[in-house]
Amino acid sequence: MALSLTAVLAAALPATAQWSVTNTMHIGGEGGWDYVTVDSQAHRLFVTRSTHTQVIDAVTGKVLGDIPGQKRSHGTAIVPEAGRGFITDGGGSGAIVVFDLKTYAVLGTLAAMPDADGIIYDKADGLVLAVSGDGNALLTFKPDIDPVNGKIDTPIKLGGAPEFLAYDNGKAYINLEDKDMVAVVDLKTRQVTARWPVAPGGHPVGMSIDRKAHRLFIGCRNPQKLIVMSTEDGKVLADLPIGSGVDATKYHGGHAFASSGDGTLTVAGEKDGKIVVEQVVATAAGARTMGIDESTMTVYLPTAEMLPPAPGAAQRRPQPKPDSFMIVAVSQKAAQ
Repeated sequence: MALSLTAVLAAALPATAQWSVTNTMHIGGEGGWDYVTVDSQAHRLFVTRSTHTQVIDAVTGKVLGDIPGQKRSHGTAIVPEAGRGFITDGGGSGAIVVFDLKTYAVLGTLAAMPDADGIIYDKADGLVLAVSGDGNALLTFKPDIDPVNGKIDTPIKLGGAPEFLAYDNGKAYINLEDKDMVAVVDLKTRQVTARWPVAPGGHPVGMSIDRKAHRLFIGCRNPQKLIVMSTEDGKVLADLPIGSGVDATKYHGGHAFASSGDGTLTVAGEKDGKIVVEQVVATAAGARTMGIDESTMTVYLPTAEMLPPAPGAAQRRPQPKPDSFMIVAVSQKAAQ
């Protein structure tokens, strides 16, 4: 049975350190934002900005590079050993932009599928994995692909509209937002081997994984929940309350995070064998996605200042003030 937010917070561990906003970096520039990918080795943030992708110094907020040429960029995967990065461009027929990790120069563009969206690098299998929402498919290719003439592998049909994904031990786990399920793909046979419901959550979007404990952390909308699921059998181990408008989850160092567009970051951890909410951090409106620098345990959330709604206007989400894009950083401080 789901616990209320009050009950969950009451059950949480006494905090020895509190998470809080420790920095706000004003970046500016045109475009919206979607996923942020963190290079923990070089402390760089790769943030998709609709028609371009910014590379930002995670410490100073300085824009190190700006990769142009996208129609509707969504996510970035970086492969340091190959010296390359890959950006999903969901506009038109869909594409994946290949760029140099040092110079940020575009090396080429791979034909993909419409609504190319979430993208990650599966280091164990040596594959870049991306999903196509409109194509209902998982796309894979090697990071050393010819950036001009190379072709992605034959798409794997998923039977639903994917949003984001994770991998472990030869398997990909993929949120099917329209089916309220997680699809499991065997990367060797390239077949869907299971579909697991995310109930009592709905419309799964954000996903991350704790490979050691074999758990997925799935951010769901309608109802809004952080679902903790076993990667072994799909059993739901916990369902925790989160803010509205979730778009990303992350897991590292014993903590799971869910970022929501209502300006909250839910932090969860384990107590007495149960996963509970440890803290809800106030961030900023629109901060619905995030990345985490695993070397510093700092969470970075892109957003912007929001304009008040126009009188009588029906808007799905608040509109950002021009040139007000910023990165909100959240980290731990020892309790006083």
